Amino acid sequence: MASVRPPLRRLALLLNSRIRANNRFLASASTSTSSYPTAAAAGTATTETPAPEEPEVVSMTDNCVRRLKELHTKEPSAKGNMLRLSVEAGGCSGFQYTFSLDSKENADDRVFEKNGVKLVVDNVSYDFVKGSTIDYVEELISSAFVVSTNPSAVGGCSCKSSFMVK
Repeated sequence: MASVRPPLRRLALLLNSRIRANNRFLASASTSTSSYPTAAAAGTATTETPAPEEPEVVSMTDNCVRRLKELHTKEPSAKGNMLRLSVEAGGCSGFQYTFSLDSKENADDRVFEKNGVKLVVDNVSYDFVKGSTIDYVEELISSAFVVSTNPSAVGGCSCKSSFMVK
């Protein structure tokens, strides 16, 4: 009798395969456009040339910074908290953005700072949001942190909380 995989396991396998495919895509794109030859390519026995720093930071708009500072002053418990951006499988377009306030920084986090406030993105999520801009949008019916531009996204839904990967 064949075993049936639980839905969470199937979702984890799907997400894992999408992440691997995205990593392969990003790796092939970076090696094809790289102008930094390695020592092995030059035919010498020395170590590889260090890669330049990644120029694709995740940036925050002034509205995003302003709102985070407001949260820090209005809520004493939020003082010093960082905005955490994560990407999860789900949403109407395949992947969705999640925002939360976090007081701790993990070992695999990338930290981006502007005017004294910090944005934290884990390494797996960073591959999906590299070069993005985070904004805080206030509308008549809602206000929220959103990813206003994402060069890794092909499309998404109108609520701007989910997206499809290139």
